[in-house]
Amino acid sequence: METDTHTETIACLDVGYTEAAARAACVVIDDWRASIPVAEHVAMIHEVKEYQPGEFYRRELPCIQAVLAKLDQPPTCIVVDGYVWLDGNGRPGLGAHLYETLDRKIPVIGVAKNPFKDTDHATELRRGTSDRPLFITAVGLPIAQAVLNIDAMHGPYRLPTILKRVDQLSRGEN
Repeated sequence: METDTHTETIACLDVGYTEAAARAACVVIDDWRASIPVAEHVAMIHEVKEYQPGEFYRRELPCIQAVLAKLDQPPTCIVVDGYVWLDGNGRPGLGAHLYETLDRKIPVIGVAKNPFKDTDHATELRRGTSDRPLFITAVGLPIAQAVLNIDAMHGPYRLPTILKRVDQLSRGEN
């Protein structure tokens, strides 16, 4: 069996909004099973675009780019709160738009907590004892691998520990 000497850098991202600004958060882990981050970053964005139905990425993407700019090196994989694909026909969501801005070099996994109108394209993942699934989409890596990665994440609950942490950080909670 070969030993993988390459260290992973997994950036988990989320954005929270107030009336005045957006708070983009990034929690970095070096292993899918990690319970403690190796780094946390926050970027405050004071000029946020208005939400437009079906074009959520236009509001969220600049915020995500701002917090990714704080990393010392590019991550080997990114996890976003939301969808990579909005339907089974390849309609791009936030994750797909992010993948394009990164020159298709960094895989992106979308983890959505709620179903989108056409979520039959997303792979459902049930974690812990929850009957409510997470909806997984991905680009740059096979969907089966993306699901295995999210399932392997630390924590006994539906939402992995690190994804709960990035959500809290994006809301300004400690």
